Amino acid sequence: MITEIKILPTRNIIIAICLTIVFYISLSSKIYSQEIRPIRDDVGFCWTVEEINMLMKLLAENDKSNFPSENLIAAITPHDDFLYAGMVYAPLFKLINSKEVVIFGVTHGTARHAMNDPQNILILDEYDFWKGPYKNVKISPLREKIKAELESSYFIVSNKAHSVEHSIEALIPFLQYYNRNIRIMPIMVTQMSLERMNKISSSLSDIMINYMNFNNLKPGKDIFFLISSDANHYGEDFDNAKFGEDLNAHEKATSLDKQIAEESFSGEITDARIKSVAGKLWKSDNNKDISLLWCGRYTIVFGLSTVSQIAFKLGSGNISGKVFKYSDTFTEGVLPLKGTTLGITAPFSLKHWVGFFSAGFYINRN
Repeated sequence: MITEIKILPTRNIIIAICLTIVFYISLSSKIYSQEIRPIRDDVGFCWTVEEINMLMKLLAENDKSNFPSENLIAAITPHDDFLYAGMVYAPLFKLINSKEVVIFGVTHGTARHAMNDPQNILILDEYDFWKGPYKNVKISPLREKIKAELESSYFIVSNKAHSVEHSIEALIPFLQYYNRNIRIMPIMVTQMSLERMNKISSSLSDIMINYMNFNNLKPGKDIFFLISSDANHYGEDFDNAKFGEDLNAHEKATSLDKQIAEESFSGEITDARIKSVAGKLWKSDNNKDISLLWCGRYTIVFGLSTVSQIAFKLGSGNISGKVFKYSDTFTEGVLPLKGTTLGITAPFSLKHWVGFFSAGFYINRN
């Protein structure tokens, strides 16, 4: 008779095995959840190949603009719903085909609320990829260089902030349509003084220039700078109806928006010009001025300051700007794109409309 001998693991070994399994499950789950940034807005923006192709075909059929692409290194772009702002995106994005794009995004109210209203800093993320309609979008190595070299008091790292902010993700479908291998460098800009902005942008521009030189990246051709911003938010829903809420009021408000854009972004962009832009867009919150409802008012000033310093330090002098197109949700209405899941995230009327524009900035090549 053969006796079966069973060797039982000790209690400690069983516990150790269980803890190890739990640890690796937890670790793999954490890594997976942080690897790819989730989509924030799947209504106003499109995330499938079929839908972005349909949208771009419609835009190409209707956009007859012909702005120069040579020496274009930076731009201001909308981030509103594609069915509203598509014709304002169109003149700009067909000019961009660089390898990498630095995107200066807004810190909207939702993100400010989620993060207890951070100020005086930039917000970076640590995702490995962001979602794109064609494939996941890689992050530029520039991000880790910035984390390593920028003064720690100048930034924080928060996936949470980036996951609830839509002003950067809105640009990805357009960028990826023209370059399937695009890499992005997402930066959220918070409210800060002009003095603080100048300090941070000066340091950031040095880091970016070193990165560009080391990798032989030419501004415009290899690396591009996008500034995300919508313009005025008008109507009773925004507590902003200083001209009233009829057609005459709409005309006055949009005319003022256009005037601010032209005065701010057309022609040579000097330090004095950037300071003037800040003065126009940063008036006291007690002053119900129309420009206070530009959601990218801090992003614009910081982005222009950084790009202008890069151009100047590279020996190209001041950049020059040109407004490509301005419109708004009431004037533009909804694009007649059928057979998609695209929608709008807010109504449009004389009592609720949003302005937006695209503008390009050119470097002087010696």
